[in-house]
Amino acid sequence: MLADGTLLRGEAFGAIGTAIGEVVFNTGMTGYQEVMTDPSYSGQLVTFTYPELGNTGVNAADQEADHPHVRGVIARQLAPVASSWRAESDLSAWLQSHGVVGIRGVDTRALVRHLREGGAINGAISSDGTSPQELLNQVVAAPSMQGLDLASTVTTPEPYTWDQPCVAAFDTRMQVNPERPYRVVAIDFGIKRAILDRLVAHGCVVTVLPATASLEQVLSHDPEGVFLSNGPGDPAAVTTGVELARGLLQQPNLPVFGICMGHQILALALGGRSFKLGYGHRGLNHPCGSPGQVEITSQNHGFAIEADSLPADRVEITHLNLNDRTVAALALRDQPVFGIQYHPEASPGPHDADHHFARFATLMAERRG
Repeated sequence: MLADGTLLRGEAFGAIGTAIGEVVFNTGMTGYQEVMTDPSYSGQLVTFTYPELGNTGVNAADQEADHPHVRGVIARQLAPVASSWRAESDLSAWLQSHGVVGIRGVDTRALVRHLREGGAINGAISSDGTSPQELLNQVVAAPSMQGLDLASTVTTPEPYTWDQPCVAAFDTRMQVNPERPYRVVAIDFGIKRAILDRLVAHGCVVTVLPATASLEQVLSHDPEGVFLSNGPGDPAAVTTGVELARGLLQQPNLPVFGICMGHQILALALGGRSFKLGYGHRGLNHPCGSPGQVEITSQNHGFAIEADSLPADRVEITHLNLNDRTVAALALRDQPVFGIQYHPEASPGPHDADHHFARFATLMAERRG
C-alpha cells in the first residue's frame, strides 16, 4: 500500500507482519544481501528491479552489518532454490529469522515506473491481515524521510577498533603496508564493513566512534585522518555531525574524507544546502565524472547537495553525476579535505572509484612528511 492509495497484491515471504517505510528502488543486478544489510537503507522498503531475488542465497561474509537494515523487501519473483557454494541459508528463511517482511509476485516494473513519475513515497508491506484502509491510515500518518535523523538509530553505541579485515570477505585489491599504519578515526553514521576493510587494505588502523562524537573525543585519539561515513536519513537532521565537521575543518592540515552522507555533512559544514531527490540514486551503474574521466559507480542516497550553495572560492566540485548533473564529489582548494557522493568500496558494484581510498592514504602520508 502506497500513501497515494495505490494497492498491489502479492505473496508473502520472509517474516509475517506489517512494515512501514519509504518505498524506493534499486537497479543493481546482484548484491541483494549487501543492499539489505547496508545501514543506509534503514527505514526503507526496497524494490529490486532485477526480476529474480534469492538466486545465490545468503552468507555471513557478504553482510555489511550484523543484521538487515531494510524494513521490507519487494520482489518480482523469488528463486525456489539457492544455487551457490557459498550459500549458508536461503533468503526467505534469513529474512524471517531477522523479522524482515517481504512481498513477491508484484509487478515491480509498474511500481518502479510509478515511483519514477511520482517520486519516492511512504508505503507498507503487510501479510498479517491488516485491512487496506487501516494500512493506508498508518502510512499517511508515518513521518517523511525529510527531516529524519536515522544515523543516531544505526550508529555504534560504543567505540571500537578495526585493524584486521573481515577475513572471509576481504578484498585483496591494492593492499598497502606502510611502515606505521595510518591512525584514522571514522565517525559511524551507518558505516559499511566493506569501507572499513578498504581502509585497512590501504594501510589504516581505524577507531570507530559514534555519530554523536565530539571534536574533543575525535582529537583525543590523535588521528592522522578522519573519515565521515555513509548513513541513512536526512543529512541536515544530523546536526551533531555537521557541527563536528565544522570543527574538523578548523584543524590545520588534517585530512578528512567523506562518503555519501559523510560527503553531504562536509558540504553542509561548508555552508552548502541539501535537498531531497525525486526518487534517489540507488544502483551499481551510475556514471560520474570530471573532464576527460568517467567512473561507473555504486550509489545509494535520497538526498544531494545544491551545487550553487557551495562557496566557490573555497570548494571545487570535482565530479558530477552524468545522469542528472548533481554534485558527485567535492574537494577543498586549500585543505586536504574531500567528499564523494558515491561508494568507492563498491560492495556491491564496480571498482572504478577505489582510488579514492589511496588518495586519502596519500594525504596522510604527505602530512607525515
